Amino acid sequence: MYANEQSIEQSLYKVETFNPYGVIVMRVNTYALLMLGLALTPAAHAETPANVQLEINFLLGYVEGSGCEFYRNGSWHNSKDAQVHLREKYKWLMVRNLISSSEDFIEKAATKSSFSGLAYSVTCQGAASQTSAQWLRTELARLRTF
Repeated sequence: MYANEQSIEQSLYKVETFNPYGVIVMRVNTYALLMLGLALTPAAHAETPANVQLEINFLLGYVEGSGCEFYRNGSWHNSKDAQVHLREKYKWLMVRNLISSSEDFIEKAATKSSFSGLAYSVTCQGAASQTSAQWLRTELARLRTF
């Protein structure tokens, strides 16, 4: 045990070795435990506005229900698999407070691979491929006209 670990342990617990029953009694330093707990607690994330959550969930549903094929990291995926993948990326970004708008979702989760940096693309019913970012921006703009 290092010296600084000993001092931390000593500040957390006061050990009394003498009592009438010969039992070691420890008193916990409440303040020290509170500070340690706060230091180890992850920061709370800010809640994304409800309208943004609705838009993103709409876009994820749009992806899944589209029947389109999605190109990601060198292979084509069906719309259900694409939606699952984008939802997982969305969750990861949300926990880290990196999504505050629907545009953030498109840019950070649905534009390109986080690993390879390659852009995602979409093709629907034999139409020409387009970037997933443009495809989703078009649908988001259409949604906002209602």
